[in-house]
Amino acid sequence: MKLRKTVVALILAVAMMASFVPAFAQTTDTPLVVAYSPFSEKFSPFFGDTAYDMDVSAMTQLGLMTTDRMGGIIYNAIEGETVPFNGKDYVYKGAADLSVKFDAEANVTTYTAKLREDLKFSDGEPLTADDVIFNYYVFLDPSYVGSTSLSSYEIIGLKDYRTQTTSAVFDKYATMVDDIYTAGADHVWAEGDAWTKEQQESFWTNLKTNWLNDIQGIVDTVNTEYVAYGPDTLGFTAEEIAASEGLKMAAGMAVWGFGSVADKVLTTSSDKVFDLSKEEYPTLDDYYDAAFAKYKGEIKDYDAAGESAAGANMFGGTKDAFIGEWGPKDDSMGGQGVPNIAGIKKLDQYTVEVKTVGYEAPAVYSILGISIAPLHYYGDKALYNYDNNQFGHPFGDLSIASAKTSQPMGAGAYKYIKYDNRVVYFEANENYYKGAPKTKYIQFKETASAEVPNGVSSGVVDAGEMNGTKANFETIAKLNDNNEITGNVVTTSKVDNLGYGYIGINADTILVGTEPGSDASKNLRKALATVYAVYRGVAYDSYYGEAASVINYPISNTSWAAPQPTDPDYKVAFSVDVEGKDIYTSDMTADQRYEAALQAAKGYLVAAGFTWDEATAKFTAAPEGAKLAYEVIIPADGTGDHPSFAVLTGTKGLLEKLGITLNINDPADSDILWNALDSGKQEMWTAAWGATIDPDMYQVYHSNNIIGKGGTDSNHYHIADATLDQLIIDARQSDDQAYRKAVYKEALDLVVDWAVEVPAYQRQNCIIFSTVRIMIETITPDITTFWGWMNDIELIEMK
Repeated sequence: MKLRKTVVALILAVAMMASFVPAFAQTTDTPLVVAYSPFSEKFSPFFGDTAYDMDVSAMTQLGLMTTDRMGGIIYNAIEGETVPFNGKDYVYKGAADLSVKFDAEANVTTYTAKLREDLKFSDGEPLTADDVIFNYYVFLDPSYVGSTSLSSYEIIGLKDYRTQTTSAVFDKYATMVDDIYTAGADHVWAEGDAWTKEQQESFWTNLKTNWLNDIQGIVDTVNTEYVAYGPDTLGFTAEEIAASEGLKMAAGMAVWGFGSVADKVLTTSSDKVFDLSKEEYPTLDDYYDAAFAKYKGEIKDYDAAGESAAGANMFGGTKDAFIGEWGPKDDSMGGQGVPNIAGIKKLDQYTVEVKTVGYEAPAVYSILGISIAPLHYYGDKALYNYDNNQFGHPFGDLSIASAKTSQPMGAGAYKYIKYDNRVVYFEANENYYKGAPKTKYIQFKETASAEVPNGVSSGVVDAGEMNGTKANFETIAKLNDNNEITGNVVTTSKVDNLGYGYIGINADTILVGTEPGSDASKNLRKALATVYAVYRGVAYDSYYGEAASVINYPISNTSWAAPQPTDPDYKVAFSVDVEGKDIYTSDMTADQRYEAALQAAKGYLVAAGFTWDEATAKFTAAPEGAKLAYEVIIPADGTGDHPSFAVLTGTKGLLEKLGITLNINDPADSDILWNALDSGKQEMWTAAWGATIDPDMYQVYHSNNIIGKGGTDSNHYHIADATLDQLIIDARQSDDQAYRKAVYKEALDLVVDWAVEVPAYQRQNCIIFSTVRIMIETITPDITTFWGWMNDIELIEMK
C-alpha cells in the first residue's frame, strides 16, 4: 500500500524517541535487512511523500515530541514518565519537555518545547533551539510544498510573514485584485480607478502568462501520463503523435475536452477547425483561445472545474503573487516588509515557544510534532542570525533544503549512507543521545510484498511488512514447526493499521449538470457506492481473512472518534435506498443482497435523471454532465493483486445489467494513479489513508484543500461543503473529547451523504521477523498501532 501526502512523518518522528534504555556497544556487524516496498528517493523530513520514504527519513531524525503506546503525549520527556500498558510499566524519555497553555482571556495558546542540552546530530554538531527555529521557518515559508498542514493553524503573525504585508495591507491588495478582475480584461484604465495602470497591466499579463503555462502543462501531462488516450482520440498512432509537436498539442486539447475530433479533423472550443491529416495543427495560443472561449474568459470557472493538470489555482496563484509584489511596496509598509513570525520565539538556547490565536485540539501534534532537522545541513548557517531576523535560507527560497531531499541527515539512531541498487544503507549513529545502536548496520531492501514470507525464511531479508492475506499466513504457519504464525523460524506481530482502505469518487468528475453538491449528483454517486458497498464483506474476507474487517465510516477504527456498532445512530455504509428505506434484511442470501443492491442503484440513477428503457431493462441515456461509463483506477500492479479488486469486478458485472459500464484501470505503474489524483481529473480510484493520532479531518475533507485551491491538495474527493468545513473547524477548537466525537460523527455522516468515499477495510499491519537470525527479545515489546517495531531500534540485536 502506498500512502500519499499523509503525516506519517509525524507519527514516525514522534515514535522513534521514547522508552529510554541506554544502548551498549555493538554486538555484531551482521546487518539487519528489512524488506520494503519501492522508494521514491524523497527521503526528506520536509518533502517526503510516501510512508516508505518517510521511514527512511525517520531512521535519521529526532523529533520534539514523545508519545506512548496509546499515542498519549509525554510532556516531561527529559526526566521521563512511567505509563502502564498491558499490565506493564514503561518509562518514556525523549528529546524535549513540552507544555500547552491556553489563555482564555487573551484567546491565545502557547506551545513550549525545552530541549535536552546534550543532543547532537550524527556529524557531532550540537542540536539547539536554532535548529528548531530553522525547521519552523522551512515548514512555514510561502514556497514550501510538502505535506505538513502546519500553516493551516493561526500562528500569530504567520499570515503577515508569508505575504510580507500587514493584515490591513493584505486586505487592501486582495480587494484591489478582486476589483481589477471584476472590471475585466477589456477595462480601460482611468484616473479614478483605485489602482494604477501598471498594477492593472501587471495583473492581466501575469494571469495570461500563468494560464498559458498551465495549458502547456496540460499538453505535457497528456503526452506523458495519458499517452494511451491519444491514438483513440485523434485517430493517429502513438508513434505518430510522439513524433509531431502539432499532434501533441492536438492530443492535449482533445483528451482534456477543449476540442473534439472526427475523421482526423479537430474542432476546438473556440470553433477553430484543423484538418490534422493535412498537417494543420493548433498552437499554444489556439489552445488558450479554446480555453478562454469554453469558460468565457472566467479563469475562476476554469479553476473551479479543476482543469489544471498540476492542480494549480490560476486566479488564486496570480492573486497571491500580485499581493506579494505590490503589498510590500505600499507606503504604509515603509519598504520594510515583515521580518519574522511574531508568534514563534527563541526563549533561550534550548527553549522555543509558538503562540496561536485560539485553541485547536490537533494543533499540538503539528506544532510540537516536528522533526528537528539540522540547520547547518538543510540550510545555510551564514544566512542564520535570529536577532537579525535571518532564518537559514532566503525568504521564498527552499532550494538548499530541497537539494538534500535524497540525502537525509539528522540526530536519529542511524546515519543514511546511500541508496544503491534498490537498497537503502544505514550505519549506527555514534552520537545518538540514547547511545550507539547495538546493530551497526541496517538495510532497507526493496522487495515485492508476495516475496516477503519466503524472503525471511530463506535469509534474503530478516524482517518486513507482510500483506495479511490468508495465503501469506498459511505460508508462514507452514514454515514454523508448530504450524503457527509465530514459531522457531518466523515471528509475527499484528496490530491495527493507523489508517484504512477506501474507494474514492471525485465529486467534480462524477456529477449531474455542473453542481457536485446537488441531490442529482449525490444520487448518481450513491448508486455507484451502493453497489461497491455490497461486495466489501466477501472480497476482504477472501483477501485478508481475520487480518481485516469492513468499516462503515471514513475513519480508522484505531481512532477514539470512530463510530462503533453499539452506538445508537450507527449505520452500515450505503445500506438505504433513495427513499431512505433499508435495502437489506438479516436473512438475505448473498445473491439476494446483490439483487437488492442492483434495484437500489437503479432507483438512485432514475432519481439522478438517467433514462430507463423498459424494453431492454437498461439505462440508455445519461443526464447532462453525467455518463453511462466511468473509470476506476486501482493500483494492483497490473495483476489484480489488491484487496478491492474483487469489489470492482463484482461491481462491474452488476452495473452491466443496468447498462452502466465500469472500466477498471489496473496499471503496472502505480504512479499513474498518484498523478491522476494530483491532476484532479480522476473519476474513481482505490487507495488507503494513513491517519494521525488525533482524528483531525481538515487535511482531507476541508474545501481549502481541494486540488488547486492553495491548501494541502489532499482533498482528492473535491468535496466542498460549507457545513462540513465548519464542523471540522468546530471540532478542532474544543478539548472536550465527547463533544469532538459527536461533531466528527456529523462530519462523517456528511461525507457519506456526498457519496465521495466508500469506506472499505481496516487492516492489520503484519510485521514478520526471523526468529533464527534476530534476538526477538531485543525488539521493542508490546507493539501497538502507535508504537511500531522501529521504536527502541537501537536495542535490536542480531544473533
